[in-house]
Amino acid sequence: MTFLDPKTWTGSIFDGGWTTTEAGEQPVVEPATGAELGRAGTAGAGDVTRAAARARREQRAWAATPYEERAAVLRRAGRLFEEHAQEIQDWIVREAGSVPGKAGFETHVAAQECYEAAALASQPFGEMLPTARKRLSFSRRLPVGVVGVIAPFNFPLILGIRSVAPALALGNAVVFKPDQRTAVCGGFSIARVFEEAGLPAGLLHVLPGGVGTGRALITDPNVPVISFTGSTSAGREVGETAARHLKRAHLELGGNSALIVLDDADVEAAVSAGAWASFFHQGQICMTTGRHLVHEAIAEEYVERLAAKADGLPVGDPATGQVALGPLIDARQRDKVHGLVTESVSAGARLAAGGTYEGLFYRPTVLAGTPASAPAYAREVFGPVAPVMTFATIEEAAALAADSEYGLALGILTRDVMKGLALADLVPTGIVHINDQTVDDESVAPFGGLGSSGTGARFGGTGANIEAFTDTQWVTMQPEIATYPF
Repeated sequence: MTFLDPKTWTGSIFDGGWTTTEAGEQPVVEPATGAELGRAGTAGAGDVTRAAARARREQRAWAATPYEERAAVLRRAGRLFEEHAQEIQDWIVREAGSVPGKAGFETHVAAQECYEAAALASQPFGEMLPTARKRLSFSRRLPVGVVGVIAPFNFPLILGIRSVAPALALGNAVVFKPDQRTAVCGGFSIARVFEEAGLPAGLLHVLPGGVGTGRALITDPNVPVISFTGSTSAGREVGETAARHLKRAHLELGGNSALIVLDDADVEAAVSAGAWASFFHQGQICMTTGRHLVHEAIAEEYVERLAAKADGLPVGDPATGQVALGPLIDARQRDKVHGLVTESVSAGARLAAGGTYEGLFYRPTVLAGTPASAPAYAREVFGPVAPVMTFATIEEAAALAADSEYGLALGILTRDVMKGLALADLVPTGIVHINDQTVDDESVAPFGGLGSSGTGARFGGTGANIEAFTDTQWVTMQPEIATYPF
């Protein structure tokens, strides 16, 4: 039996064991071919209610478990991701349409997320406080109880485990809703890892489902914190619903990140970075460069080279060929991407490369002379599209980069790194990379955006994870009962 043998999960969800659901099952589809790879269980609202109630019951004992034991589970989970990396990668390639290199990156980061989470279990969790009275006063961080995690399809393993692992390490239980389109690689792989790692039953529930499943999770009274990664439109609804129920919602949402190429940049290197930033994983990444802002002195050469690069990139089935781009996740996403491209050409952009598709395979696309009103420039495309706009001065570049509702990532390419840092000061954003493109993530770094990109750095890094998945409690202690004038 393989690690992700379909006999284990067919028609099932995970609640500490593999069980059937009230909502039936759904096909697991390979976007590159349309083939059915299996059938996964779909969780309904009742499944969420039962999972959250059980998670709350089991969580107290887990929180009281010595930190060494919790850390050991996370370390074993990390090793299991490494031991079964190839099988998990195969599922990421086929189910998410990822090229093998991207799938390998996901399993590597998943292991690192578990190792870093293991270290969280032994972190100091309080501080002594001054007090004007004769007593001991301190604060401490306590697990929130049950964390609801909702993750998308594009980086299904990373965007799930980066919340699941630290939440568990800090003594919480987790109810996790992966995207239905990547239920196996982004959901059941995590369930199998923790099942084999020895996590006590009932602490992790993996419930693939749609909007109704997510809504049930957000509104469940046993789930006080929601960790959501997804589109800005969906994130607004999650945040509004959570707020009505007086819950914390950590939101990592969309982006329309800018890559600024100054006139002193190495154009060949800049084009390589820019192509990766817009075309990696078919542009289906929140950090994807959606706006190439290039100094007018080098813009013509940049567009020419970027278009040539796009025309030379092979597109096809990543499971059967050496390709740079695989398929978009589904026809709905393809039609959205193509609509934004054609509307932008109608708005005045010049199609320098791409703009065509076959099935779900969309050619990497370059739009030159893109006006600010063009939809592919102004909105998040979530496809392999690189709109290019020119600027004349540093001030104009800063104004263009800042002129967006999003604030996730910013790349600045220049030989003068101090000039780049000064430019970064003028652009509100959660992430800045000087002399690198916008797509990057590390388990040790805080991750998050501003504005319509989310509620700040709520993922990654020791401080962000502790803040996200624990509550602060103030405690005082004194030897005798205090006396009062009543």
